[in-house]
Formats: sequence, C-alpha cells, structure tokens
Amino acid sequence: MAATSPTVQPSPLPFFEAVNSFQKSAALRAAIELDVFTAIADGAATPAALAEKCQASERGMRILCDYLTVHGFLEKTDAEYALPPNSAIFLNRHSQAWIGSIVYFLTHPVQMERFRDLTASVRKGGAADASEIETDHPMWADFARFMAPLMFPASQEIGELLGASAGGPCKILDVAASHGVFGITIAQKNANARVVALDWPHVLEVARENAARMGVSDRHSTIGGDALAVDWGSDHDLVLLTNFLHHFDRATCERLLRKAHASLKSGGRVAILEFVPNNDRISPPLPAAFSLIMLANTPAGDAYTLDELQAMTAAAGLSNVTAHTLSNHVQTLVVATKS
Repeated sequence: MAATSPTVQPSPLPFFEAVNSFQKSAALRAAIELDVFTAIADGAATPAALAEKCQASERGMRILCDYLTVHGFLEKTDAEYALPPNSAIFLNRHSQAWIGSIVYFLTHPVQMERFRDLTASVRKGGAADASEIETDHPMWADFARFMAPLMFPASQEIGELLGASAGGPCKILDVAASHGVFGITIAQKNANARVVALDWPHVLEVARENAARMGVSDRHSTIGGDALAVDWGSDHDLVLLTNFLHHFDRATCERLLRKAHASLKSGGRVAILEFVPNNDRISPPLPAAFSLIMLANTPAGDAYTLDELQAMTAAAGLSNVTAHTLSNHVQTLVVATKS
C-alpha cells in the first residue's frame, strides 16, 4: 500500500506575506540609497561599522540588515553581514553589473500611485489616468537613466543574435529608444552601422549621452516625437521595437508594425523584445505577471504571447518569425522579416 502524503493544512501565511510585500521593496530602496551593499563589500560588516560608513543609526542598520538577511539579500554570521553572490554582482556599486538604479524607477511615485487603486484599473480594464504613456511625461527620462544598466547584458546578446559583428553596412532605426543601448551596442559591434534613435526629445538626451560615452556618437542621430505620428524614414536594414509594444492594444501594435514594414528595405528585419508568457498566461511567472503592470499603467497594454506576436507581425506583412529566449533574462527576442 502506497504511503499517503500528510494533509496540507490551510494557512494565512501567504496572504500575510503578500499584503506586507511592499516592505521588501521599501527595504531594498533604503539599502540602495544608504549604499549598504557597497559598504559591506568595502569591509563594513557589523551594524556599528555600517552605521558609521552609511551615516545611519546603529539600531536602524541592524534592523534593516536583519530584514534583508531574512529575505536573502544578505548573509549573517554571528554579528557580521556578508553579500551572497547575487547581491555581490548586482547590488554592489563597484560591480560592472550593478543594477541598483532600477529601484528608483520601479518605486517611482507615478508607478506606486498607479497601484494604490488597482481596483479601479480592474473595473475599467486599464489605467484610470495613463497620461505618462500618452504624453511627453518626465518619468520616461528617469526610466532611461535608471533602467539602462539592467539592459546592457541583454543588448550584448541581442547584438550577437542579430549578427551585429558581421560588419556589413547597416541602417538601424531604434523606436522608443529610451536609453538607446540596444542600437548603440550594435553600432559598437559593427563600425559600418548607423543608428537613428526615435523618442521624446528630453528622453533622447539620455540616448545621446550614452552614445557619446560608448564611442558611437558620430554614427548616432535622433528623431524627436511621438512614434505613432512622426515619419520613420525608409530603407532601414533593422527596426528595433524593444519594450514598446506592450504599452498598446493589438490594433495599435499592428499599426506600429506596419510602420516598421514600410520603413524597411526588402529583406530588412524587425526585432521585438517583449515579456512573452505562454498561452496559459500564468507561466513563466515573471512574463505572465507583467500583464498586471500594464493593467495599472496603460489604457490597454498587455504581455502578448508568441502566437499573438506572430499574428500581429503577419497582419503587418512581415514573415519568417523566429523567437529567441535570452539567457539570464526573462524576455524574448522575436525577429520578423520584410519579404
């Protein structure tokens, strides 16, 4: 007779943890603002040492670091703290892979306010006020500055997937370029590539700064304005649509893809970077959960499945769709071609 598993007792603990999860993001932001992870990397391991290094109270530092240890962001032995591998790589400001700046966008007041009345968004089927999506909102310059470090590893892999190092002449349009690192990285890998970045004028200042810092400003130009309204030009070899389609409904996505098709030369490609859930819409966890962010922040945006993206590209006249799951990343690169 097979052994039976003990009955799992109902517990309110998951509910309690979920309701209090805002505390985790608040603690992470405080630790990044105080530079706790960098201070520990520099040898300040005790609450007293951290308090002196970070200009905080010893009691406050002890409680914050214990909380971070409970949630896996720190390790503790006796009274000393240390960085686990993930924190050492991504939260130590000395690391080239530091991504601490993203906390300032993800906990941006505009973002947080959207979730204060999620009930209203659920009732409406979209954000009650999504003016930052529809207008030249200052938040997007913050996004460009804060999110760029997170995108650098993905931009390197995308450049290789798109054959950037092949070296031939390449005219690239980077739509909703934001920080610009996707087009800039291709230009770094290919000395014959020229990039045109399209975004709101104040956001393009960030892209221009990055182009200069990464040594490609002589092959980087810009178009300022609304991507749905401005002329995209013609004869592009590659149109980049990275983290953009999810802001819109399917009809608007198809409109953008038709603009991409019209701006490409024959044989040109569109590269789409998105959070792509499976058809069940509940897996993988992070791409599936991304739809909630779009519900709270946009009138009709969504995380689209691969089947939906394929249907949209086909409706725009694009073909030969391929999908590439990025390593160490939760997004998928979808590439389609103009025949």
